[in-house]
Amino acid sequence: MFDVLLRRARLVDDTVTDIALLDGKIAALGEITGSASTEIDLQGEYYVSAGWIDSHVHCYPNSPIYHDQPDSIGIATGVTTVIDAGSTGADDIDDFYAITRQATTDVYALLNISRVGLIAQNELANMTNIDRDAVREAVKRYPDFIVGLKARMSSSVVGDNGITPLEHAKVMQQENGDLPLMVHIGNNPPDLDDIAERLTCGDIITHCYNGKPNRILTPAGELRASVTRAIQRGVRLDVGHGTASLSFAVAEKAISMGILPHTISSDIYCRNRINGPVYSLANVMSKFLAIGMSLPQVIECVTASAADGLRLKNKGRLAVGYDADLTIFTLKRQPTLLVDAENNSLQAEKLLVPLAAVRAGAIYPTEQGSAEDAFNL
Repeated sequence: MFDVLLRRARLVDDTVTDIALLDGKIAALGEITGSASTEIDLQGEYYVSAGWIDSHVHCYPNSPIYHDQPDSIGIATGVTTVIDAGSTGADDIDDFYAITRQATTDVYALLNISRVGLIAQNELANMTNIDRDAVREAVKRYPDFIVGLKARMSSSVVGDNGITPLEHAKVMQQENGDLPLMVHIGNNPPDLDDIAERLTCGDIITHCYNGKPNRILTPAGELRASVTRAIQRGVRLDVGHGTASLSFAVAEKAISMGILPHTISSDIYCRNRINGPVYSLANVMSKFLAIGMSLPQVIECVTASAADGLRLKNKGRLAVGYDADLTIFTLKRQPTLLVDAENNSLQAEKLLVPLAAVRAGAIYPTEQGSAEDAFNL
């Protein structure tokens, strides 16, 4: 007897299969003859993927700048796992960890290399905030919660310190088991070339399609040589849409050149969730469908690729033994004008609409999918 049995689920490759869940894990896939406590027939019409992972959010409720509730940006929107990208540093990671234990959404943290976290926009302008011992002790306390480090490398953050905070971040990374390092790029200084040349395999450039002068494309529309070399070394590209960090023009040009994101993330928090231009991870994913990525490519960016980039070993794949985290969604034909962070618009013909999230084997209707949609499909 299984706990949950989803019959005739459509996968993103358009095959149809049954999916059985037991004790918080995926127990079986294929044509399943057993029974379950809860059985839902998706009739081959509704998609199921591994649970969506948002690799860049801000969900520490006590942050004075970028704050939200984990479940408001997670399970309520079909996202089963979120990674908070640097809202907290060593000083407030204990409080954040305690809060996340009450969430249904699975929450992880990229620890800000500034011990004070995001209490102000310029957390790396004061070098005394960069405390290697405090980082090491925090990682030691929460080895299964802190999955990487975060360094925001733009002029408003680093002040007069230029590239120096990133050099400290690379040392911290080596001292803490070579954790993934996510680097925010924005206005210079420091220059993107100086940033990219210091990044190594597994590091993540977030806000990769921003439209600021310090972007990945040259004025001639070519990929910067430093970014080309970084990608060749295994550096990863993360969308990190946010309030000011996605340009349709940059994304369309880069993707047309084959420079696709490794992960699609939202950089969501309360204001850009409620007022836009982000709204939800599904909305951001819909933008990349409209730009021209395929449905399998988009889903890969929020499942397997996201899990691989942050070393989440039991997530991101529909396979026996993996966590029973799933997203049930539909691809709705609905012509819509989508907007980027520069208030430019793009016509979309289809939208991704999450109906329910399955987290550790339990089913939760989303805000967009009524209980009737989620349970009587």
